Amino acid sequence: MKQGLSQGTQLKQEMKINPRLYQAMDLLYMPLLDLQQHLKQELLNNPFLELIEPEEEDDEETQQVEEQVEQKPPEEKVEGIDWEEILLDGFDAGGRREEHEEKEYYEPVTVDSRDLSDHLRDQITLLDLTPRQVLLADEFVGNINDDGYLASSPEEIVLALNEVLQRAAEVEDRDVEDLPFYTADEGEEMLAIVQGLDPPGVGARDLRECLMLQLREAGLEQSVPYRLVRDCFEELINHRWSEISKRFGISPSDVQKAADEIAKLDPKPGLRFSSGDDNYIIPDLVVDKIDGKYHVFLNDANLPRLKLSKTYQEIARDKKKFDGENKEFISSKLNSANWMIQAIEQRRQTMLKVMNYIVERQREFFEKGVQFLKPLTLREVAEVISMHESTVSRVTNEKYVQTPRGVLPLKYFFSSGLATADGEDVSARGIKAQLQKLVEEEDPKHPLTDQAIVNILKESGVQIARRTVAKYRDQLGVLSARMRKRV
Repeated sequence: MKQGLSQGTQLKQEMKINPRLYQAMDLLYMPLLDLQQHLKQELLNNPFLELIEPEEEDDEETQQVEEQVEQKPPEEKVEGIDWEEILLDGFDAGGRREEHEEKEYYEPVTVDSRDLSDHLRDQITLLDLTPRQVLLADEFVGNINDDGYLASSPEEIVLALNEVLQRAAEVEDRDVEDLPFYTADEGEEMLAIVQGLDPPGVGARDLRECLMLQLREAGLEQSVPYRLVRDCFEELINHRWSEISKRFGISPSDVQKAADEIAKLDPKPGLRFSSGDDNYIIPDLVVDKIDGKYHVFLNDANLPRLKLSKTYQEIARDKKKFDGENKEFISSKLNSANWMIQAIEQRRQTMLKVMNYIVERQREFFEKGVQFLKPLTLREVAEVISMHESTVSRVTNEKYVQTPRGVLPLKYFFSSGLATADGEDVSARGIKAQLQKLVEEEDPKHPLTDQAIVNILKESGVQIARRTVAKYRDQLGVLSARMRKRV
């Protein structure tokens, strides 16, 4: 075998995606609010872009610019413009500043909100506690999750706090044996204090303890609901009314009433103080019924309308003034501005094409309701509008449409289908709606089994397996027939 260096040539095909293609994909993906912020930033970064004013002002402005261009020689068009300064310091040097450039852009700032921890600490400050107890109480509060449950045991919390004290003593070179370590009894005492705070049930270690704390707070320690939670919680959550009835010597109906009272309690008391952000939905599209026909509109009235700045276009045409780095900069910004305008228009047309086909395909849904929703896939839409499936996926992702039946995500209209007896397809979402309606209208004392639902759906022409009904029922959060049964 001969060792050494050698050179060789190889021919191969390789596809490289243009960075602008990535940006075009991002524009398709962006919801309306994100797109607004993106375009505002582009207006600040690119001097060749400007806002389109109302039509009357735009015509008047265009006429003024044309008159100025005719009156001035080419040399005067760029007089006073220091391109070196522009390249170094931005776009404030020389030229006419547009109205939109005078407006400052402010990043949205998240407003601080109070959460469960703040609520609990406020109450702790009102208690008559020693500094030592306050430190332990703060450690307990820090271990309570958003649902209001204690995420660690009192023993673990005490151990963790003692380790902090030990590390602090080692840093200060103190004798560890003299440290006032917390005891397990102090941990249990503090747990009782924390569990006495508002909201009732906070600081519980499991659901059973959470319910007991709420019943105790309501003064129901001697009641049947409290006894059921304390003594037969497993039977209770599995709806074994007959077993509980025999064990406590009360009627099944009384057990059912007690279970109904327990169901009114809050299983996650901490969520009412959740600091989760409010998600406001602004629909990207609007579907209106006008004169018996459905029309699709883009909800982009607040979206900045872009056009090429005539002032900077005139500057770019005077090529004698620019070469080298200046020429490259101007060419880059002008091409970027042109491309951005085209990309936004392409996004608008693509969204309209997709939504128009959805409206055409799902007309019965708009007329009659969710039970008439037809199965639809991304591939089907892509083939009809002659686009790639991934493009349709980006257009529909995180987009919402305002319809006569409410504000819905575009993904709502896409679902798999099931065959019917007459050979047509019905949407899985429509089947779920039928299933939900059947459960809501059933006799509580004789709830419909999965097989009974299968039989009812077959009578209406829908071919469906029992396991599919069970899957849809689980997805809807509907319990089994035995668990739904009332006595």
